[in-house]
Amino acid sequence: MKIIKTDIDGVLIIDPEVYSDDRGYFYESYNKEKYIEAGIDAEFVQDNISRSVKGTIRGLHYQVGESAQGKLCQVLSGHVLDIAVDIRTGSPTYGKYVAVDLTYLNHRQIWIPPGFAHGFSVLSEEAVFSYKCTAFYSKKDERSILYNDKDLNIYWMTKNEIVSEKDIKAELFKNIKPEFKYTG
Repeated sequence: MKIIKTDIDGVLIIDPEVYSDDRGYFYESYNKEKYIEAGIDAEFVQDNISRSVKGTIRGLHYQVGESAQGKLCQVLSGHVLDIAVDIRTGSPTYGKYVAVDLTYLNHRQIWIPPGFAHGFSVLSEEAVFSYKCTAFYSKKDERSILYNDKDLNIYWMTKNEIVSEKDIKAELFKNIKPEFKYTG
């Protein structure tokens, strides 16, 4: 397993070791001991899977308080552009984002700790997206930032966007409350 640090402290890209032959492939999508060695000492309590069609944008979502979630994300089929936006007050990368291609061919994962808004766009005809969470979903603690906020200037790499009504009505980045502190 190869761990790649990103330009934003805390966000990691994981390239698992994949064993391929004529039958197909095998890889460990999660091994607690190896992830702890890599600096991801997280207790996962919920796994989620979504299926989305080309052009879908989901996000930018996060939860606050005791419901703040770390996420270990991967694609089981298809291709997505995964986005993590730093929303930690005092962070030198506050308001910046990491964008990572996750595909069923590259088997990559992204670790997004609490303190980030998360979203993805579907670049293939459809995609099945899987993510492990460190806290349970809580409707009352859920927050969203407008996916196309001009202050964030995210390039989602998709046309003819399909976005939920909830995500279209999300908060502007400049109006979000400071819920997370950067601890460096």
